[in-house]
Amino acid sequence: MKKPNSPTSIPAWGATLALLAALGFSLKAIFVKLAYPYGVDAITLLALRMGFALPVFLWVGLAEHRRASGQLAPGDWGRLFVLGCLGYYGASILDFWGLQFISAGLERLILFTYPTLTILIGVLFQGKTFSRREAIALVLCYTGIGFAFAHDLGQGEARDVWIGGALVFASSVSYALYLSGSAPMIGRLGAMRFSALAMLMSSAVTLLHFCLVQPLTAFIQPWPVYGWGLAMALFATVIPVFAQSAAIRRLGAGRASLYGMVGPLLTIGFGWWLLSEPISVAQMIGAALVVAGILIVSRK
Repeated sequence: MKKPNSPTSIPAWGATLALLAALGFSLKAIFVKLAYPYGVDAITLLALRMGFALPVFLWVGLAEHRRASGQLAPGDWGRLFVLGCLGYYGASILDFWGLQFISAGLERLILFTYPTLTILIGVLFQGKTFSRREAIALVLCYTGIGFAFAHDLGQGEARDVWIGGALVFASSVSYALYLSGSAPMIGRLGAMRFSALAMLMSSAVTLLHFCLVQPLTAFIQPWPVYGWGLAMALFATVIPVFAQSAAIRRLGAGRASLYGMVGPLLTIGFGWWLLSEPISVAQMIGAALVVAGILIVSRK
């Protein structure tokens, strides 16, 4: 029997945690789609998600902040605020709006392009080089999205597909900007501390947005909405965020990200099973191309 900390058990645990994170993140769009038929709007649903997750991240954030040796400078708080607005607030609300128009499968494929967008941001604004391998990955990813778009255009209103696709693509851009700006902060603060503090900032901005546009009575929703909001907070937010952080510690960011390749395929499968979303050859070809592109750009 292998010891828990033996060299062979570390990759196995890391792989398990990375797959758990991929499963959780792939379920987010499914939970959103299951909640919308009850009449809840995007900002109320997002506020429920962040509100249910807030106590966990508050506890972790305070614990990590007390354990840390260095104090945050005023500029650090400003950077955390901007990154929180871009990440779990900005990317999430754009994604939730987009899911009102397009299928969960197409949403996940578009959202999954954020690694290629992060590369483009680095090339355009951070002076990084652009390799032929990254160019091939970009061509594969966006060709794959074209196939998935063709599938959705054949299933519904073209206007809705374009609006939803644009909103989710804007979500992917927002998340890529968050990742590009977060690397220096993670290096200084540590992954767990940074993630918890950024999530707290995002939760505060989300709840402020809700209070500005909705009365507090909007929190009165049918019981299934609370159930899907809680499931989203627990299974598609808290568990995958910490599982991904733990997987990165055991495997490294590059290897851990490879296990996330199953995410779009899981979302397409869950969409077919739980939402009765049709699966076509064009959609599967698109998914394969996107996964191949991200695989190429993620491997060393």
